[in-house]
Amino acid sequence: MALAQTGKSSQKKPQAQWAVVGAGLIGILLVGLASAMHGGSRLFWVTLIGGIAGVSLYHASFGFTGAWRRAIEERRGAGLRAQFLLLFSVCVVSYPLLEYGNYIGLGTSGFVFPFGVAAAFGAFMFGVGMQIAGGCASGTLFTVGGGSTRMIITLTFFIVGSVLATAHLPAWSGLPALPAISLVEMLGAAWALILTTLLLAALTLVSVLRERRHHGFLEDDPRDLSLLRGPWSKSFGAGMLAFVCIATFITVGRPWGVTSGFALWGAKLFYALGVPVDTWSYWQHQMGAVNSSVLQDTTSVMNFSIMLGALVASGLAGLFAPVYRLSAKEVTSAIIGGLLLGYGARLAFGCNIGAFLGGVTSGSIHGWLWLVFAFSGAWVVSRSRLLSYLR
Repeated sequence: MALAQTGKSSQKKPQAQWAVVGAGLIGILLVGLASAMHGGSRLFWVTLIGGIAGVSLYHASFGFTGAWRRAIEERRGAGLRAQFLLLFSVCVVSYPLLEYGNYIGLGTSGFVFPFGVAAAFGAFMFGVGMQIAGGCASGTLFTVGGGSTRMIITLTFFIVGSVLATAHLPAWSGLPALPAISLVEMLGAAWALILTTLLLAALTLVSVLRERRHHGFLEDDPRDLSLLRGPWSKSFGAGMLAFVCIATFITVGRPWGVTSGFALWGAKLFYALGVPVDTWSYWQHQMGAVNSSVLQDTTSVMNFSIMLGALVASGLAGLFAPVYRLSAKEVTSAIIGGLLLGYGARLAFGCNIGAFLGGVTSGSIHGWLWLVFAFSGAWVVSRSRLLSYLR
């Protein structure tokens, strides 16, 4: 994906692919206009926010999967620290919005869910799946937009896994779970922010000490940057994605989410093929969304624009080069990883974006618990020999 650079590089960058850039920009414009016609002008702004997210994810190579793997296998923590910076930057704004937004006409609600056996299993499954597939939900979207044919397979089976999980949710929901807990509601925005900041600072310190102990120095972010062509530093990418999260809070009234859109796409496809999803309890009260245009669904519109934004970024970087011949291992890992990602995300209230980022920036305890179990899944599969057979 984006070129890795440390300091100034003498390597000549590829020429920008202006036809690819044009196609991506036209796609964003068309999605924005069509979604506005179907669901109102707010969706036009959602499209633009998603486009910025796609460019940011691509140019900063801001995926959770690679950052976690490097932290586990190489003891390099720059990617993790960028994620902690992203969380802090959003919480500074989201916590006050959650507590006081109604007073200034910006009513927002957070992702606050009960976390139990099903969510723990789902998060662990997701952590395993993201390492096998080589991407999380947002990572899958931006790599698909950037031209990865393998990740198209991952996305397809991510969708299948998502909708299959909705058929089984009644059985899972009967398992024990903790109540939904919001630090913002329990402590107030100020104390919730202090507690979250201390926890993020502690995790950052652990990451720094661990990397210094093993390598003797901290890995630098790229310094020879181009705003349009990339690559971006992880810290700059974190800042841009913080803008995306805050803009989503303000525009949509809730955190950024990804995987509910995949479940909806799967349900629409299954229903069109004659599968009676209308009898599944998960969809019985959502058949309006299943029968309506996908361009009325905020999450779907943002997902489409993320892929198109990544297409623009890959064209600007001159790196759009799809590979059409895949090995059996690549196809197998994409299928298995996609199914695990989709099924796990539905059990665990989302992915790295919706469950972890959305949960923590909502002040919800479930976001931190999701991290524990998902990271554990990633650690288990990264330390095993499974990846050597599938990747």
